[in-house]
Amino acid sequence: MAFEGLVFEEELVAIRKAIIAARTGGPEADSLVEELIRKHDILASQIFTNLSPWQVVQLARHSFRPYTLDYISMLFTGFSEIHGDRGFADDPAIVAGMAYFRGEPVAIIGHQKGRDVKQRLYRNFGQPKPEGYRKALRVMKFAEKFSRPLICLIDTPGAFPGIEAEERGQAEAIARNLREMSRLRVPIIVIVTGEGGSGGALAIGVGDRVLMLQFAIYSVISPEGCAAILWKDASMAETAADKLHLTSEKLLKLGIVDGVLPEPPGGAHADSRSMGATVGEAIAQNLKKLKSLKTAKLIEERYTKFRQMGVFTLALEG
Repeated sequence: MAFEGLVFEEELVAIRKAIIAARTGGPEADSLVEELIRKHDILASQIFTNLSPWQVVQLARHSFRPYTLDYISMLFTGFSEIHGDRGFADDPAIVAGMAYFRGEPVAIIGHQKGRDVKQRLYRNFGQPKPEGYRKALRVMKFAEKFSRPLICLIDTPGAFPGIEAEERGQAEAIARNLREMSRLRVPIIVIVTGEGGSGGALAIGVGDRVLMLQFAIYSVISPEGCAAILWKDASMAETAADKLHLTSEKLLKLGIVDGVLPEPPGGAHADSRSMGATVGEAIAQNLKKLKSLKTAKLIEERYTKFRQMGVFTLALEG
């Protein structure tokens, strides 16, 4: 269990430490453990019910939230990872491959961050380059060829903005994935597990069902990037977070996502096993519904779903 917490988690982290200590006391300490757990859950409910958008951003970025490889280990069996885009290189910021979900063959694609400095550098902080998206496309095509449902887990601040990514066709790689996912002939379930940043997220985010964890975020730009553009002042990031409507509650009302998965008391990082079970049930329920649709109907509904997003107005000259 992670003890490092955000400022508003300080009391919760202290209680978690007390729970761990009490559990070493043997069976006679069971009543104390139960009381501490009850206290933790009540306090977590009070704190997490009234979070500001900026606090949700901090939670979405928490370094102890479960990442793609964590969900794979919890929910899938027989995972066989695929490396490389057969054009340039492998990109560790994208994890992709084949596996079994409750006995059913599926394909998995997800962003992967790191928990320490070495891992973060290796995974490029979860920011894919063009070869990462082209690797993802390889797996999408494998899924289609072998009629495997596709599961995509989103957790990235965005696509890598470096010059080398632009030189290798970052925009084209993202655009191609958007096009190909829109007409892929298999069910696609997308889950935003942490950060859903810009086109870097959307490049694996065109799904028949798009779900979000309760304290995840999904936005066209990061709050810091928005603040730098609009106000030329990164300290305005908290204000930008409020204006961007990037929380699951807001996005559900806007019809951008199809459902919100509740997080355990204290957030996904406080009880990753419980969070994994919730994600697993969501995948199972949605797969069952999507598999009942004929392919043509599946693609038609996917197209309609994304075409209905946004509001358009026509100004007529008098």
